[in-house]
Amino acid sequence: MDIKELNLDSNFHILVTGGAGFIGSNICESLLSNGNKVTCLDNFSTGKRENIQPLLLNSNFTLIEGDIRKLEDCLTACKDVDFVLHEAALGSVPRSINDPITSNDVNVSGFLNMLVAARDSKVKRFIFAASSSTYGDSESLPKIEDNIGKPLSPYAITKYVNELYAEIFSKTYGLETIGLRYFNVFGRKQDPNGAYAAVIPKFVIQLLNHESPTINGDGSYSRDFTYIDNVIEMNVRAITTTNSDAINTVYNTAFGERTDLTELITLLKEYLGKFDNKINNIEIKYGPNRQGDVPHSLASIDKAKKLLQYDPKFDIKQGLKEAVNWYYKNLK
Repeated sequence: MDIKELNLDSNFHILVTGGAGFIGSNICESLLSNGNKVTCLDNFSTGKRENIQPLLLNSNFTLIEGDIRKLEDCLTACKDVDFVLHEAALGSVPRSINDPITSNDVNVSGFLNMLVAARDSKVKRFIFAASSSTYGDSESLPKIEDNIGKPLSPYAITKYVNELYAEIFSKTYGLETIGLRYFNVFGRKQDPNGAYAAVIPKFVIQLLNHESPTINGDGSYSRDFTYIDNVIEMNVRAITTTNSDAINTVYNTAFGERTDLTELITLLKEYLGKFDNKINNIEIKYGPNRQGDVPHSLASIDKAKKLLQYDPKFDIKQGLKEAVNWYYKNLK
């Protein structure tokens, strides 16, 4: 994404934790294209070296191989940094159910380490990846920031605790914070492999391999799928805002439309079928619902539009076309 139109000062030095991950590496790439100095902190537990390999040739890019569970690594990474974009986390509801202790260590203890390091390093603002999972069992649609339910997974608990810690650090220490509740982000560089692969790249690789994708449930569950460039825009707007009402709060980061899983696969088959017509005839399978899954997710983005002037450019169809083109070129 070309972020120059968002008027981000190219003199800023920005730390991206989890910068070798799917979202983090895309953010790093965009910031570097704007001329910013970027430091990436990653332990490569889920991030991939190939995501940042081309960035290593850029003199404005610094890689620190470290772990947010170690305060000294966080302090090293925050040195001389203007802004922190905290993307590092152990994602996935199923992973947190299978191993709640590690999810808590990374997502809560690691998050607290980063807050302390940012505070002690006197960074201008700490912007962090929150999650739509915070809405929990709330059935109201669309999801509005001030109306949440009870968490449905250990992962959801960790992400809600992040918001609580950020609020306390704002009130107690004066650290400016902004939380971005991501809604089902997808796009280039998202890993299609592994037990905890996100649904879109997982379906794409199955279709490319002429395998029948399996939907958890009857296909009626819906999500506010959010293309990566919309997420990049939100992070940049969170950096650049000078509106005092816009800081020390959280925002939905989404497009504001929902798509059910059957419709999602239908679109993927259509777009991939243009490269390989055999994909058009692949059967969709249906399995049991997945534990901890929320049936429906749809964001209100009114708050972000009003306070951050958020203006997402990619709806599900535009985003999927971009993502499918990237996957076809890079996975075939």
